[in-house]
Amino acid sequence: MANSSFPNITPIFFIILSIKFFLSTHVTAQNGAFARSLSPEEFRLKSKNLTHLHFYFHDVVSGRNPTAVRVAGTNTTNNNTLTDFGAVVVMDDALTVGPESSSKLIGRAQGIYASASQTEVGFLMVPNYVFFEGIYNGSTISILGRNTILSTVREMPIVGGSGIFRFASGYAQPRTYKFDTTTLDAVVEYNVYVYH
Repeated sequence: MANSSFPNITPIFFIILSIKFFLSTHVTAQNGAFARSLSPEEFRLKSKNLTHLHFYFHDVVSGRNPTAVRVAGTNTTNNNTLTDFGAVVVMDDALTVGPESSSKLIGRAQGIYASASQTEVGFLMVPNYVFFEGIYNGSTISILGRNTILSTVREMPIVGGSGIFRFASGYAQPRTYKFDTTTLDAVVEYNVYVYH
């Protein structure tokens, strides 16, 4: 008799064990096996600040020491002289207080931009603005956006930051201050509004 009841217990035992395993893994995942809820106060995020930054961006593609260098493109890129579609440029551009290259250096724009339009001069911008000055020293702002450089004023979103700009959001408004049609060097005025 003991042998005949054993097959009936095994399926029930297996079902109970399976349910217990499912519930324990489900509860563990919800209770933070890889994530947990945090209080904003733990990171001193009781309130946010809105900061306005104003500076000039110097994109130098000519000469012996360019700060923006083309690193990729295709045969069709070379054929498209209007937009340079497909060109990818790495930059380490100076950020200064004034529009002159001799003006006080406050940071660098480090990242990439790529020609992402076949019909107009429009770049996909992926820069990090790294600041050296005052309370912003060591802090960064990250931007990811579209920059149609022939437009009078553009707008690009801030997608993050570090240091004093942790949890940053906001937008940057670049406006071309000076563009040399021979060298293709540019100075761009930036008004940046950072919520952090």
